[in-house]
Amino acid sequence: MKYDLDEQDYTKMSKRSAFKVLSSLDIKPTSQRIDIANIIFRKDQHLSAEDIIMVLNNNGSTISRATVYNTLNLFAQKGLVQRVVIDSSKIYYDSKTTPHSHYYNTDTGEISDFEFENVRISPLPKLPENTLQDGIDIVVRIKNSKKN
Repeated sequence: MKYDLDEQDYTKMSKRSAFKVLSSLDIKPTSQRIDIANIIFRKDQHLSAEDIIMVLNNNGSTISRATVYNTLNLFAQKGLVQRVVIDSSKIYYDSKTTPHSHYYNTDTGEISDFEFENVRISPLPKLPENTLQDGIDIVVRIKNSKKN
């Protein structure tokens, strides 16, 4: 999947802002985490770990893959990003964390948002005993129509 990633633009969030955001969530603001935050939070977007690694590499960074994956998982745990699981091999990190759902175009790999309040699932299935609902993730798989 190709993203319109302007590597020169990824520093829009100042290091000071990133430092404050991470610190406020009890995340140690290391230089690697700040660099990753600068990429993710420059706009609402859906990025894979590989997309982030590509931007870092293009900017001369030597952050390891493990650090990128661990940082993204930490950001997800702290609510800074939302995981969008397309399938076991396609996980994206969404910088928009307000409730919403996704379209995934299987032809192009493009992910787009649609507002969660437009979705109705009724009735919800009965939850297993001793559990609570923690959220609902909806990914609608679409493909391009064939024009005649």
